[in-house]
Amino acid sequence: MYGLLVKLITAPLVVVLADALFPEVDYATLYQSIGVGLVLGVAGHMLELLLLRRGTLWMSTAADMILAFLVVWLSSGLLVGARITLIGAGFTAILFGAVEYIHHVSLIKSGRAEKT
Repeated sequence: MYGLLVKLITAPLVVVLADALFPEVDYATLYQSIGVGLVLGVAGHMLELLLLRRGTLWMSTAADMILAFLVVWLSSGLLVGARITLIGAGFTAILFGAVEYIHHVSLIKSGRAEKT
């Protein structure tokens, strides 16, 4: 439950930050970027449940980055007015991967990785 709560807070923040920082990521409204972040948070938590264990830190982080890239890039085709380039989706995925790496390390060190 802790992992899901953290993801539901951090994922929308990362997408909103990427929208603000990178000109290649342009959502028409704040609600779009928050919505994409929430989808990313739920999907990322499911990946975390499947993959994150002691010894799978990098694999789990890489899977989260790939997921972030795909969700952000595909959202441009689904949301009216959203314009995201491949580079913008890549920048967002890198930013999301950095946040997820820190989150995964904290979950593994605290022993919550097996309990998420």
